[in-house]
Amino acid sequence: MENLIDKLKSQIIEVLNLEDLTPADIDVDAPLFGEGLGLDSIDALELIVLLEREYGIKLSNPAEGKEIFKSVKSIADYISNH
Repeated sequence: MENLIDKLKSQIIEVLNLEDLTPADIDVDAPLFGEGLGLDSIDALELIVLLEREYGIKLSNPAEGKEIFKSVKSIADYISNH
């Protein structure tokens, strides 16, 4: 799980062009949207594309995205379970 979390952090930084951050700067339990990393809806779309492209996961229910993208840990848990 740790390897997946580290990989996800790097992928998030790359996909969202967060050049001023390093994987160590991202707390696995911190919210990705709002007060945490401050991501927005465009960033959410990029994360959805990342899951589809890298992990073959398609989100059929947009409502579940809110829970999945809560934190890096919640994304990693979702990937591990699917």
